[in-house]
Amino acid sequence: PWPRRVVFAIAIAILTFFSVYPERYRAAVSLTPADPNVLALSGALGQLGAIKSVLGNQAAVEVALKVGRSVFVRDTVAKKLNLEERMDFPNRVAMHRWLEDHVAVRSLRGGILLIETYNEDADLARDLVDAYSEATRIRLAEINQRQTEYKRDILLQVVPGSSDRVARAQAAYDSFRLRTRYADPQLAMEAIGSRIPVLEAAIKQKEVQLNTARQFGTEENMTVRQLEAERDALVRQLAEAKATNPMQSNSVGRVVRASTQAERLARELKIAKTLYDGYMRFLQGTSVEDLTSMASVRVLEPPFVDTERQIDYRFAALALALALLWAAIEFYRLRPPVGDRVYVRETYA
Repeated sequence: PWPRRVVFAIAIAILTFFSVYPERYRAAVSLTPADPNVLALSGALGQLGAIKSVLGNQAAVEVALKVGRSVFVRDTVAKKLNLEERMDFPNRVAMHRWLEDHVAVRSLRGGILLIETYNEDADLARDLVDAYSEATRIRLAEINQRQTEYKRDILLQVVPGSSDRVARAQAAYDSFRLRTRYADPQLAMEAIGSRIPVLEAAIKQKEVQLNTARQFGTEENMTVRQLEAERDALVRQLAEAKATNPMQSNSVGRVVRASTQAERLARELKIAKTLYDGYMRFLQGTSVEDLTSMASVRVLEPPFVDTERQIDYRFAALALALALLWAAIEFYRLRPPVGDRVYVRETYA
């Protein structure tokens, strides 16, 4: 048993040594996707029509996680650090496999994105996580900018059309005002509509004055005849005002027709202006989105190298497995099964 014990002890010592040496360093950086509410820009972006995220209803952490694990990010990191020459990879595929195996991009609770790596070179480990975080931020910013450009292109197509619609609606409304001689159609129509009760009140007043004058004079009296003429003129004006013919000036029919047309033109002008103002507000919002595109990801912890000594758990696990196997063999020797005990005694006898 002693040669076996020596072999196990040497193997366990070697594995234990390699689990600690060469010393490995852990480098990490933590990120979190940001939104307008966190940036205190929700009010400004809402006024400019840029409150909605360009990523839609997708979880920002899942999108950032997918971007961090993408081939584009690995290519960006390799170009920035010149990894093919720095680490002497035989080809690009080997480099990508090494990055995928040695750099972990994972999500934590609270919507935090963690990028970490273990390497014997502390500077290389820090450079890797730094390049990964920067490439992830740049890629997310490019996605935001591309979506913003797409929105801007659509708005630039619809804004001229809405501007022409406003011009046509304004021209139609102004033409109606010139044709009807109404500087303010609404006030003019209200004034025309209010003439009827005024004329009726004036006629009643003239009737009272006429009855009073008849008590002191005959029908040939000049005052009576003057009051009768004024009353008749007011009656004719009232009849004209109550006429339903739309072609007759200052009539109810003309007021109804003109008011309907004025309301339709004013409504069309209001709708056109509302659409134009909305499109312009959204177009201005795209400029704000461009300015805030780089703020879509916040760095919680800048790239750092962990000061705690790191253990290579692969070698430690192998050392533990050998130790357990050695202990099992020694236990079997000390307490063999019943049949094996008889065989051992007969053999020694």
